[in-house]
Amino acid sequence: MSENQMNGAEALIQSLEKIGIEIMFGLPGGSAIPLFDALYKVRKKMKFVLVRHEQGAAHEADGYARATGKPAAVLVTSGPGATNTVTGIMTAHMDSVPMIVITGQSVRGMLGKDAFQEADVFNLTMPIVKHSYLLKSANDIPRVVKEAVHIATTGRPGPVLIDVPKDVGTEACTVGLEAEMNLPGYKPEKRGYAPETLRQIADALAKSQRPVIIAGHGAALSHAEDELLALAEKLQIPVASTLLGKGVFPDSHPLSLEGLGMHGTAYANRALVECDLMLSVGARLDDRILGVPSQFCRNAVKIHIDIDAAEFGKLIKPDIRCRGDAKTALQDLLPLVKRGDTAEWRKRLDGYKKKWPLAYSKKGGLHPPQIIDALNGLTGGKAIMATDVGQHQMWAWQFYKCDKPWQFITSGGAGTMGFGLPAAIGAQFGRPGETVICIAGDGGFQMTMSELATAGIHKLPIKIIIMNNHYLGMVRQWQDMFYDERYSGVDLEGNPDFVELAKAYGFLGMNLKRAADIQKVLKKALAHPGPVIVNVEVVKHEEVFPMVPPGKPLEDTVMEHPRRKPGRPAGRKNNPAKSGKQSA
Repeated sequence: MSENQMNGAEALIQSLEKIGIEIMFGLPGGSAIPLFDALYKVRKKMKFVLVRHEQGAAHEADGYARATGKPAAVLVTSGPGATNTVTGIMTAHMDSVPMIVITGQSVRGMLGKDAFQEADVFNLTMPIVKHSYLLKSANDIPRVVKEAVHIATTGRPGPVLIDVPKDVGTEACTVGLEAEMNLPGYKPEKRGYAPETLRQIADALAKSQRPVIIAGHGAALSHAEDELLALAEKLQIPVASTLLGKGVFPDSHPLSLEGLGMHGTAYANRALVECDLMLSVGARLDDRILGVPSQFCRNAVKIHIDIDAAEFGKLIKPDIRCRGDAKTALQDLLPLVKRGDTAEWRKRLDGYKKKWPLAYSKKGGLHPPQIIDALNGLTGGKAIMATDVGQHQMWAWQFYKCDKPWQFITSGGAGTMGFGLPAAIGAQFGRPGETVICIAGDGGFQMTMSELATAGIHKLPIKIIIMNNHYLGMVRQWQDMFYDERYSGVDLEGNPDFVELAKAYGFLGMNLKRAADIQKVLKKALAHPGPVIVNVEVVKHEEVFPMVPPGKPLEDTVMEHPRRKPGRPAGRKNNPAKSGKQSA
């Protein structure tokens, strides 16, 4: 190889930078050393962030993409380095997040021979990526990188994996960085529908008297917020949002029903029960939304717009299916639609909003929704909120109000504990001038808290709010409600002192134990120029409501849990999930 000739690793790094990858998260190892050497020699604008665990790298790239809409790269070594990214790859895949994952691999001659730190990462990750590559030649690198980014970011986005044998990284790359893609079977279409399909949708909307729109993540991914707002306002149709669709329709809008499904608002769920037409825009319509699929919108015309035809009929069969990009489909639909009469319908739903508002107790200690509500007031809903998974996630979804997409970052389909902190780190890298808040439980936070070092080294001003109830709260809630209070494996005995932990990493650490101190402590945290951990000692026993019990339809939404005394759950005999009492 001549002095001026690139090797495969250098071609890979330069190709990533050339195509617009701005940041890479990773951790080195033996098989990936040529890639890291190339990163040292040729990097210019692309930033590399050293993490403390490969799972953190994947979640950070995920958070970056969810905050910016642009893919980041992950760079790890072979074997355990690659397998440690699996949880993060699955999380991104389930939620349609673009990401480029580059894994080191054993030399080509040792593939399949159980070499040191060899793992068949290509097949291990096959079900959880949009596409995979195992490089066999350095000359394939410019083409593969171009294809990988194209696949990850077009159609339904998702993670793409490139597995790089060590000797492919060290051999000469004798082709230039300009390359033509070769993807004959991959042709994502923004208009995969016929004009007649749109006319059918317009006709159905015109005839409807009780329509509801479901806004999903696909609407946000296609940047369809303006078209969605225009459609809802033109036809005066109420809009309910999925967990990942939060913000694509403004929470503060009079037509907003906010979230729907298992922990959605009672009025959103009631709207889906009583509607005569349901228009889903970019939502997967999964089990957490539907309740009992056979009873979901059973008296309504069901219309499903989605870019991925695989979503049609998974759990419910739509009457009209429209395959295409949400923004494009709504743009084409808008000139065709005519306003129907929804006045009585909207009046009915406004009555449900007054009857079943989102509420929480302020008695008997600190309650997590109090904290979320206070943060909402202090930030005006303009901060980026990244959550972990569990009860706090659902309270954040309910009480943090977003009027724009890309503000609420959470793990939906995979429900990945440990996601919140690294996702907040990635989001802060992506939007450095904005306030990023991480809401975490004491359980999930401890799964990836080594990434505090990453935040500390880069002086990222993330605000970490730990809802510390010394429990795995959501599992405890289910054991309380459905397993006769047999609490098994949920008591988090031995939690560290999170304030001292904050100090160990150079963060500002504060305890919050009294409701009277909420404003003072949170204002101080938000005003601090560096990273902050606030340990909030919340009540140990608190349930998230509304709730649709598992196996129940949306009309069985439960509003509250009877209690023997404040802060303690009631016994089995008065359980509303079993008796049907107190339901919406």
